[in-house]
Amino acid sequence: MARMREREYINRIFDGIVEFTLKSKGALVIVGPKWCGKSTTAKRYAKTVIDLMPLESRNEFIELAKISPSNFLNYGPKPILVDEWQHVSFIWDQVKYEVDKTGEFGQYILTGSVTDKGKAELDAESSRHTGNGRIIRKMMRTMSLYETGDSNGTVSLSDLKKGKFSNAMSKKDINDYAYYVCRGGWPVAIGKDRDVALAQARDYYEVVVTDDIFSLKDIPLKKDEQKARKLMRSYARNVSIAAADTTLLEDCAGSDETFDKDVFAKYLNALRNLYVIEELPAWNPNLRSKTAIRAKETRHFTDPSIGAAALGITPEGIFKDITTFGFLFESLVVHDLRVYADAIGAHVYKYRDSKKREADAVLQFADGSWALVEVKLGGEEDIRKAADNLIKIADDIDYDRTGKPAFLMVVTKNKVAYQMENGVYVVPLCCLKD
Repeated sequence: MARMREREYINRIFDGIVEFTLKSKGALVIVGPKWCGKSTTAKRYAKTVIDLMPLESRNEFIELAKISPSNFLNYGPKPILVDEWQHVSFIWDQVKYEVDKTGEFGQYILTGSVTDKGKAELDAESSRHTGNGRIIRKMMRTMSLYETGDSNGTVSLSDLKKGKFSNAMSKKDINDYAYYVCRGGWPVAIGKDRDVALAQARDYYEVVVTDDIFSLKDIPLKKDEQKARKLMRSYARNVSIAAADTTLLEDCAGSDETFDKDVFAKYLNALRNLYVIEELPAWNPNLRSKTAIRAKETRHFTDPSIGAAALGITPEGIFKDITTFGFLFESLVVHDLRVYADAIGAHVYKYRDSKKREADAVLQFADGSWALVEVKLGGEEDIRKAADNLIKIADDIDYDRTGKPAFLMVVTKNKVAYQMENGVYVVPLCCLKD
């Protein structure tokens, strides 16, 4: 029998995050959507792997963890990877004990695609001083266009922050971006034939609405695929928009009187706990004016292809609704900015004020500096208006408190990266990297 060749590993930006965390913390918890590559990446850094995915070994490991959590967590050489660790979430206190007992870094890697019972405590751990030597939680996302090889990486966010920029070009056009929106950044899709690649997001969506969303013990839901599909479609129609829950609920409910507020909230929380959706929080800077800042989060899937799958959109069909294409393209940009921001210690937000001015993304760097980003699928006139908008927003920021912006940037589907006379950078998405 011929041996199946092991799939070649595609280097991830997240690799650097794993390497640094294992050198600086006792344990790393990797969360994120199913199929984003958590296990594959984690196994590269583990000396011992406890895989709780196969049913034949899962029950044995669970029994060991119950009977002797110490032996379970000292099963072999460290770092020890506990894959799909939510099945033994009761060992959380023992993990903390083992980490504290020696004070050594790089002892454990825990991975999972479902929010575990220790999430609140994990968040509290993560918010403390980074030198406490205990446990930190990091989110792994699907692949950015730089990781998939579609972006040439000629424009770096780190370089822009330092004032370094050179004109660059991308060979990609709007048809390519239509494909990227629908394909997404699923590792299994990369390098595959077009039809196979596009099937991955659709398959992920089907698994969510037929199984995953009803599998959470902490959020029991009566199985109703139609409700799940309604919610996913409604969310997809509101991607990149700060839509209120009531807006989504009204869209879902229609003639379905059983889709009430409480049921809707459970479905939405289930999608969050599965890392299917991830809202973009609002940025609240100090302004010179008395303009009010809007604090509502903006709707996004963890990968834009989930939204395309929920709407049944193909790369060819997306051109029939250019407005939806624009929102999904914006979500694609936000997705990639989040991947790049994670690598350089930055965070991504949305800016919106009572004057209806918006910046599609705000990069907040670790040193407190910031940058404003607009996303435009349109032509030169739209780009010019977007640049003017960024300048107006930036001029209203209180520089005495926040400092001047590191840069202003319009991300486009065009082919040329350049700096406008007003100082705003115009950069194709397929030129960007961290």
